[in-house]
Amino acid sequence: MANHSSSYPILCASFNQDTSYFAIGTRDGFKVFDSETGTLCYERAIGGFIIVEMLFSSSLLAIVGAGEQPSLSPRRLCLFNTTTGAALRELNFLTSVLAIRLNRKRLVVVLQEKTYIYDLNSLSILDTIDTVPNSKGLCAFSPSLDGCFLALPASTTRGSVLVYNVMELHSHCEIDAHRSPLAAIVFSPNGMYIATASEQGTLIRVHLISEATKSYSFRRGAYPSTIFSLSFGPSTQFPDVLVATSSSGSVHAFSLGLGMNQRSRRSSSFFGSIIPDSVNDVLDPAHHVLHNVVPAGVKSYAVIRKVDRVPDTSTSESVAYRATVSIITYSGSFQEYTLIINQKNESSWRLERRFNLLTAISDNIISS
Repeated sequence: MANHSSSYPILCASFNQDTSYFAIGTRDGFKVFDSETGTLCYERAIGGFIIVEMLFSSSLLAIVGAGEQPSLSPRRLCLFNTTTGAALRELNFLTSVLAIRLNRKRLVVVLQEKTYIYDLNSLSILDTIDTVPNSKGLCAFSPSLDGCFLALPASTTRGSVLVYNVMELHSHCEIDAHRSPLAAIVFSPNGMYIATASEQGTLIRVHLISEATKSYSFRRGAYPSTIFSLSFGPSTQFPDVLVATSSSGSVHAFSLGLGMNQRSRRSSSFFGSIIPDSVNDVLDPAHHVLHNVVPAGVKSYAVIRKVDRVPDTSTSESVAYRATVSIITYSGSFQEYTLIINQKNESSWRLERRFNLLTAISDNIISS
C-alpha cells in the first residue's frame, strides 16, 4: 500500500506473500521486519521510497523511489538484492509506477492507465493491459500459481472489477461489484475469492471468482468511511475471517466461515448457500469491531497472519476461531491483536504487542 500524501512518516507498507515479513518505506529509506518476532532485519537509508515489495522470504525486493532525489525517480522500478546490497535490474517507465505485485513467476507493474505483466525470471514483457485511469494504483494480486489472478478497476464511475488470469494471459471476467467506484480489493490466498469495497465504504462484498457475477455482502456500518485495507485469513480452502481497516480508526472483522455455515443450514444447495442470487442480499454475520485502534483519519493496513481453530469453552461441541491480526499505521506504529470468535458470534480482542516502526534499530543498516 503506497501513500502519496506527505502527511505521514510512512510512505508505504506491505507484507510478503505469506505474511512472514513486512516492509515499510519512509523518507529516509526502507526497512524489512520479521512479522513473528518484530525484529528489524534489514534497513537501507538512501532516500524516500513509495513502494517496497518482497518476494516471499527471499532477498529480492521491488522498490520505487519517492522522487525526492534524482536517483530515486518514481518512474523507475529497481529489483534490489538485500544480500549483496545491489540493484539486479532497473525498469524505466514514462509515468510514475503506482503499484508492484509479484510471485515466483510474474511481475506486475501498475501505472495510471497501463498495467504491464512481466516474466519475473527473464523480465520480458508478456502482456500490456490498457486500463481506465487508476491514479491510486488500486489492484489486487493472488500469488498462488494455481489461481493467479490480477484485479484492476474496470470503471471510474462504478465499482466494476476486471479479473485477469496472469499465468494464461487473458481476461477471466468482469464483476460489477458496487455502484460507487472501488476503494479496496483483495484476493483470498488461493485466488478463489475476491473481496471489494467502494468509496462509500458501508458494504464489503465477497465474490466467488468462478461464478463472476454473484456476490455476498457484509455491512461494515451505516455511515460512509474510507476503507484503507482488506485482508482474508490465510486458509487455502474457504477463508474463515476477513478484516478491514477504515478512516474511522476501527478494525472490522467478519467471521465468514460462521456466516456461511448459518446460511447453509437454511439452504439445500451448497453454492446457493454461500452466494446469494442477488447482490442486494446482505448478510450481517458476526461483525467484530475493535474501536479506536488508531486516531480517526490515520491510514492503516491490517493483515490476518494466521487463523487457528481451538476448542470453544462456551460449548463442548463447538470450535472457535483464533486469529492473529497485525496492523501497521502510517503514523509509525505496529500493533498485533489476538481475536477469538466462538460459535455464538461472541468475540474478544487482546493486544499482544505494540512498537514504534520508526525507532527500531538494526545491526544491518546501510547508508548511501
